[in-house]
Amino acid sequence: MQYFQIHPDNPQKRLIRQAVDILEKGGVIVYPTDSCYAYGCTIGNKSALERIRKLRDVDKDHHFTLVCRDLSEIANYAKITNPVYRLLKMATPGPYTFIMEATRSVPKRLLHPKRKSIGLRVPDHPVVSALLSALGHPLMSATLIAPGEDLPMSDPDEIRSRLEKHVDLLIDCGSCGVEPTTVVDLTSDYPQVIRQGRGDAGIF
Repeated sequence: MQYFQIHPDNPQKRLIRQAVDILEKGGVIVYPTDSCYAYGCTIGNKSALERIRKLRDVDKDHHFTLVCRDLSEIANYAKITNPVYRLLKMATPGPYTFIMEATRSVPKRLLHPKRKSIGLRVPDHPVVSALLSALGHPLMSATLIAPGEDLPMSDPDEIRSRLEKHVDLLIDCGSCGVEPTTVVDLTSDYPQVIRQGRGDAGIF
């Protein structure tokens, strides 16, 4: 496993480029977000996705998240009505995950098998922004929670010791939060908050 200490507010371009190289070669990374640390890989990498499934011990019904640069990128992967657009504009970037009806741009293996939906989000974090800008497309992502545990891993030293043989890169930005995103289901007529997390659910 490679280990990069990246400045949380002013990410070093050289290290960001190296992180993107690892992703493009099929790697699984651990990176910080505005809520907690997460696993990440490229959208098209089936083997990396399966590695994350095993690390999280989740089945095919688990909703993975596409982490996007901005609202216009979300529109490539989800069907957005005008009311939903206004809601997303108000809540992004921020610590929210939105469950939405997927477009055909989303690989089938990432979809919820029964609902044909996908989780999408735009984090408010300089390192994520830099990664996505250099990568040029969304990250496939899942919260860094170990099987059988309730809270995400937040301490980089603990993450390093526990996952050293299982991931290809840890991006250390210091201690991260343990509160995951607020999850909002936008697949029906009205927004439904299905998990209260760091984001303010009152705006929905």
